[in-house]
Amino acid sequence: MKIICIGRNYVAHANELNNPVPTQPVFFLKPDTALLPPHNPFFYPDFTKDLHYEVELVIKINKNGRHIAEKFAHKYYDEISVGIDFTARDLQARCKEKGLPWEIAKAFDFSAPVGSFKAISQFTDKKNIPFSLKINDEIRQQGNSSNMIFSFDQIIAYVSQFVTLRSGDMIFTGTPEGVGPAKMEDHFELFLADEKLLEFNVK
Repeated sequence: MKIICIGRNYVAHANELNNPVPTQPVFFLKPDTALLPPHNPFFYPDFTKDLHYEVELVIKINKNGRHIAEKFAHKYYDEISVGIDFTARDLQARCKEKGLPWEIAKAFDFSAPVGSFKAISQFTDKKNIPFSLKINDEIRQQGNSSNMIFSFDQIIAYVSQFVTLRSGDMIFTGTPEGVGPAKMEDHFELFLADEKLLEFNVK
């Protein structure tokens, strides 16, 4: 199982980080060790002083495929959840300055907490799925799949040109604006529409 993450998939988020808006999906990988075990707290890593949260819709691949045409992509997923793409922003900035890959800022252990998955069929329109993040009972991020630059199907078609998708793989589909620093003792709650699918504490 692998975790595929899409970057810069919301215009407002690209703008808030002063990144160009992509014309093709930008993706990177996290290993399976990035998943946070259920009911566990997230421990703030000692290698960063600027850890940022990014809430995202997450789809789960349900069968193997490669070179998937966009018109068939909807057959390769039927479950959806929400997750956090934790980013060590200070490490990422240093890597970018040197033109280096920045997996150390994104792919570290437990950097991808994911909630329980729900049938995507509960939504009548995949292009209108709301999600949100609360920290300490305050809404920090709100997003909707309608604002994604690249749809679920476009992402699957593009990524599968380069990487074989396998059943159980997860795709983080990008974060909306509002990312910011996580702090010790923060309490995270992630919602898909109005349903809370994940909560954890930062220790």
